[in-house]
Amino acid sequence: MAAKLCLQLFLLLAFVTPHLTSARPLHNHKSSRLLFPEHLIGSSKNDSIVEGIHKVKAYLQRYGYFSNENENNLSTDAFDDDLESAIKSYQKFSNLKVSGVLDRETLQQMSRPRCGVADNFQSVAQQDGENNNTTVQIGGSHFMFFPGKGKWPYRKWHLTYGFVHNYPMKHAAAVVRAFDKWAANSKFTFSLAWRIQTADILLSFERGDHGDGKPFDGEGGILGHAFGPIDGRVHFDADEQWAEIGSLTNENFDFESVALHEIGHALGLGHSIFPSAVMWANMETGVNKTELTIDDIEGVHALNDP
Repeated sequence: MAAKLCLQLFLLLAFVTPHLTSARPLHNHKSSRLLFPEHLIGSSKNDSIVEGIHKVKAYLQRYGYFSNENENNLSTDAFDDDLESAIKSYQKFSNLKVSGVLDRETLQQMSRPRCGVADNFQSVAQQDGENNNTTVQIGGSHFMFFPGKGKWPYRKWHLTYGFVHNYPMKHAAAVVRAFDKWAANSKFTFSLAWRIQTADILLSFERGDHGDGKPFDGEGGILGHAFGPIDGRVHFDADEQWAEIGSLTNENFDFESVALHEIGHALGLGHSIFPSAVMWANMETGVNKTELTIDDIEGVHALNDP
């Protein structure tokens, strides 16, 4: 394993070093995350109109809790049946008390840093004319796949990956370890692509609106996102405070943990409803989640099935 890691790091250095001069500096500004207004706490359908509730609607729409049929109502401050239903779905997915009321716990959960991939692909699926995301429950596990159980072609178990020119080399080893952990618990194997144009999975650091229709929001909000098979793009927010090896504190995010999560999406996994799972949507500063749980492993095994 050590020899393999050294070889891959050597190849990474050879690949990325010529591009270091074009890398964008990270953390050149500090963005304050906007939290939901305090007066929203306790809001419910009984209130009819609640000033600022459209911000909650925008959040729930982004993460798949509204269908496109509700689009005309998303900019209003009406607390209607559709919003109550969306809140209940979010509360259930997040293991909160299901009430349809915007209690403090629900708003706190919505304010936590997280992955930018949707929890529920209802709106995306309807737009693409596909079925909703596939939910699978085996024993005590509960994991999700991308719409239509999107996966890599049958018997394509070996995937290559590459780093876009702005990728910081200090985070390369964490990605190698993350790929190794998925390989150790699935049929997949991974290696660095000799030519970036042929890579199955492309990893990069991006900032703000970076052209994929899923803009980042500055420090402390969305940490990263990825596209499922066979797209394979994996993006990390360049504005976050990322921990290098041995530098994790309560002020930064463990990069390997987030990389392990986003690679799971690139393989075809959705979010888990179990907070202990790597594929849980939220991530906190100072937290290390670099070991796959049974839920993650059973998910990728089910993904490998025909």
